[in-house]
Amino acid sequence: MNTERTADLAQRASTYAALADVTRLQILDLLSVSDQTASEVGATLNVPSNLLAHHLNVLADADLITRHRSEGDRRRHYLTLTRSYFTADSGAPGPAARVTTPQRVLFVCTANTARSHLAAALWRQASHITAASAGTHPGTEINPKARAAAERHGITLPKTKPRALDPQRRSGDLLITVCDRAHEELGDQGWAHWSIPDPVTQGTNRAFDTALEQLNARVQALAPQLDHAS
Repeated sequence: MNTERTADLAQRASTYAALADVTRLQILDLLSVSDQTASEVGATLNVPSNLLAHHLNVLADADLITRHRSEGDRRRHYLTLTRSYFTADSGAPGPAARVTTPQRVLFVCTANTARSHLAAALWRQASHITAASAGTHPGTEINPKARAAAERHGITLPKTKPRALDPQRRSGDLLITVCDRAHEELGDQGWAHWSIPDPVTQGTNRAFDTALEQLNARVQALAPQLDHAS
């Protein structure tokens, strides 16, 4: 048996072992909806911190989750599912089991100049449920590099200026934050949080493409489930 085949089998065994635990499956179910901190996961599942740390290490070693520092409160670290789990048939009940039919999906970041607009545009392509975007502290214009990234991927951004959250929010909105700062400012007002690194601070085309790709993975995982629920 060659080395590559052996490594593949070892990775599969690690994945199956990581999934063979009720608590770890519950953690993955939570993260299939929203990125969370370890303390948020522990509070939801009522798992002691030392036991939770063990489960998170097992999932990380199996490459099912990653950890990264918040761009807002640098003391926080968010847990995120890997791309492979988003696209795999994990057997999880899915976000649709946790929400009534939304009238609209509202994506929120701080400035409403890049990530939230990209997320809303991707959503419009993937779902019949309407989408909008807003910012907790809106900027003056959509970032030109966000528009350029959208064009490279065949996505149309609206010809509009960034908008503030409160005037945009409606009853029945499903609010998803795509910015750590916005999530931490809004607290539990959001339904879910997607911790997407800010491409504006990096300023490169690759950073905008990566943000768009990460948002698309989330949208493609969630949209079919909410469409089915509606």
